[in-house]
Amino acid sequence: MYLIYFLIGFIATVLGAAAGLGGGIIIKPVLDFWGQSSLELIGFLSAVTVFSMASVSLLRTKKRTIKIEKKQSLMIAFGSIAGGFIGKGLFTILVNHLLPTRIVGLIQSILLIGILLIIVLFIKFRLYVKTYQIKNKLVIFSVGLALGVISAFIGIGGGPLNVAILGWLFSMNTKQAAYHSIFIIFFSQLSAIIITLLTDDILLYDLSMLPVMVLGGIVGGIVGSRLSERLSSLHVEYIFNTVIIIIIVINLINIFQFIQFQTS
Repeated sequence: MYLIYFLIGFIATVLGAAAGLGGGIIIKPVLDFWGQSSLELIGFLSAVTVFSMASVSLLRTKKRTIKIEKKQSLMIAFGSIAGGFIGKGLFTILVNHLLPTRIVGLIQSILLIGILLIIVLFIKFRLYVKTYQIKNKLVIFSVGLALGVISAFIGIGGGPLNVAILGWLFSMNTKQAAYHSIFIIFFSQLSAIIITLLTDDILLYDLSMLPVMVLGGIVGGIVGSRLSERLSSLHVEYIFNTVIIIIIVINLINIFQFIQFQTS
């Protein structure tokens, strides 16, 4: 069991660091599919693991030739932190007061599939999509706010959304967007961890798997960042699209399992 959780954290963060996916986009649906943890615990495990990966990846950015546009990325990050509080609050209200947990999980899976399909179409046809160079700070902050709400509610960390939005609004190629995505993910996951610590009693969770997932995230962050340095933008885009398609398939299976559970 420990080996399985380590491999989930490791594989997710290798791909996350290499392609700017963050890892949460992989961890969340895979743990849903595994079915051994609650939605709240899955969100916390994902946030801490991805934060570990992002921390390691950022420590290596000084060796990279691509410059991080810190002003833009920080503004998006601050917006995503604020949005994270809203998204997490919405999730908590739905789970604790309005809907059964499995219904919320179904909503998350459906939303994630819709978002991923839009992202795949954007990446595929990006040459035909008009891109921008947004400079207005309020607009940049608002973009981060929206990303934070969506990512925190679904529990994915925001990696693929970040890459698509950075490509669309700031005319970055996939590799540039992947670097900046990790920068944004660092702050968004830090806020997610803080929110959980402030609003949930984490001592009620079974955190026995957390250390091995964090270890997987650290090792995955090192391997993924080294891999990213050696990959071309085309290779990064290929990894990005392949992982997105796999995650869509896993989410479809999760939805089918949920429907089967409800009708049995």
